Amino acid sequence: MPNAIPNWRDYITTDPSVCHGRACIKGTRIPVSVVLDNLAAGLSEAEILQSYPTLSAEAIRAALAYATERAR
Repeated sequence: MPNAIPNWRDYITTDPSVCHGRACIKGTRIPVSVVLDNLAAGLSEAEILQSYPTLSAEAIRAALAYATERAR
């Protein structure tokens, strides 16, 4: 199932020494908030992946899952 919602814990981490402890995509310095801002601005998944080649489609979906859980 390629469009399944991934477990965000597999893709997102917080580390006080990376981006001031903000939630980031694992293995990158890309904050979850940047991914969400891009989605909110109307960018497509393909456009985000083009701008941030170290991301994966699963990481983008994980960012959404993270935001959903935090909003609850």
